[in-house]
Amino acid sequence: MLSYLHAFHAGNFADVQKHAALVLALRMMQAKSSGIACFDTHAGSASYNLLGDRALKTGEAQSGIQRVWQCREQLQSSDWQVLMDELASGAGAGGTLERYPGSPHWFYRFLREQDSLTAFELHPAEGETLGRWGAGRSGVRVCQEDGLKGLLRFLPPRQPRLLVLTDPSYEVKSEYEDVADTLVKAWQKCRHGVFLVWYPVLAGRPHERLKNALSESPIRKVLCHEIMLERPPERGMSGSGILVVNPPWGFDSRLTAMMDAVSSSSCLGTTAAMDWLVPE
Repeated sequence: MLSYLHAFHAGNFADVQKHAALVLALRMMQAKSSGIACFDTHAGSASYNLLGDRALKTGEAQSGIQRVWQCREQLQSSDWQVLMDELASGAGAGGTLERYPGSPHWFYRFLREQDSLTAFELHPAEGETLGRWGAGRSGVRVCQEDGLKGLLRFLPPRQPRLLVLTDPSYEVKSEYEDVADTLVKAWQKCRHGVFLVWYPVLAGRPHERLKNALSESPIRKVLCHEIMLERPPERGMSGSGILVVNPPWGFDSRLTAMMDAVSSSSCLGTTAAMDWLVPE
């Protein structure tokens, strides 16, 4: 199924959590000088127009990144400041964000000379947009193919370390099991790798299939962070989750602090929970 377009959802509350976790993990890993091979298995577009018809149709950014942007003066930590500094380039004269970076851009923004990014996108139109964005960018490789299969094809990478973001739409019910299966195979190829897996919290809690599969797998050291909307919509996501395999030391406390800082009802209006899905 290739009907999903992230432009309708870009900058929503789930993107805030996902991209905060991604940038935090990457920057923490870069405390060491050795190179990092970065992979984005469902990259989408690298940039989204928050004033476009698709974004305005759902209005999800208005209750997500736009609220975070409006309360940016309260976000004093360095972990938030690096994100706010980057978002500032997409702000209009009136102070409202006009553009929002997709995950490939967040990766690329912090890429060092010794790092690389491989971004996968299967959707023809999205893949073409991503390809144009990646053309001529040093250290970036764009592949229009299934990111789960592509990831396994490129592992183990040339660089000594690995960071992977996997965030499918989960429109196909089997994707929960497909992601779990791919993660196990990728981990077996690179047990030292840091893997971030995003999932939506929906009615019926289908994401529990993903969590149960990983709990029963040989993978160790899996952190689980979830945020829940205090006022969930009648349809769609009531929450958002991130699983992190091999999180950098101290990642849990720093991500907790970041999401707590934007959880108030005047901002995202969320509650959060963090625990080890699988201990070390």
